[in-house]
Amino acid sequence: MDLKQHIRSVPDFPKPGILFYDISTLLAHPAAWQECVDQLAATVNPHKPDLLVGIESRGFLTAAPLALRLGCGFMMVRKKGKLPGKTVRFTYDLEYGTDTIEIQADAVKPGQRLVILDDLLATGGTASAAVALLRQVGADVRAAAFIIELSFLDGRKKLDVPVTTLIAYDS
Repeated sequence: MDLKQHIRSVPDFPKPGILFYDISTLLAHPAAWQECVDQLAATVNPHKPDLLVGIESRGFLTAAPLALRLGCGFMMVRKKGKLPGKTVRFTYDLEYGTDTIEIQADAVKPGQRLVILDDLLATGGTASAAVALLRQVGADVRAAAFIIELSFLDGRKKLDVPVTTLIAYDS
C-alpha cells in the first residue's frame, strides 16, 4: 500500500508559503493506518525498546498504539507546563528564539532503551532536543522513527541515532 496516497497536502497552513502534510486522512483510513503501524512496528521492534516516546502531539498518536503492539511502555515529551508533578526540562534554539520541552521526572529509569516517534521530521530541532533531554536523565536512546520526512530540510543530520521514515517529500 502506498501510504503517501493517504496524506493530505494543505497549502498555506499554518501560514502562507507553508505546505502542510496532514496525517488525519491516514488516521481515518483503517487499512492505511494499520499498514502504517505495521511498518513502524517492523522498523522499531529490532531496537528492543522498553519505552516508546511520543513527541507532542501527533507523536502520541504514533507511539501509543505502537507501544501496545510491541508490548512496551509509552511516555510523552511535552511542551513546558503541560505535565503534572515534577518534570525535567530541556531548552533548545529555534530559528528565532527558544522552546522548552519536558518529561515527568520519574518517567525514565537510567539505562532504559527508548525509541522516539513523531509524525513528521522537518528540521530535526525538536527530535534532537528530545534525544538530548532523554539522555540527560540516563536513557539509552536507540532510534527515532517518523511517518513523514521533509528530506529537503535535512533534519536527520541533527540526529545521532538511526532514523527511519516511511514517506519522504523531496520539496
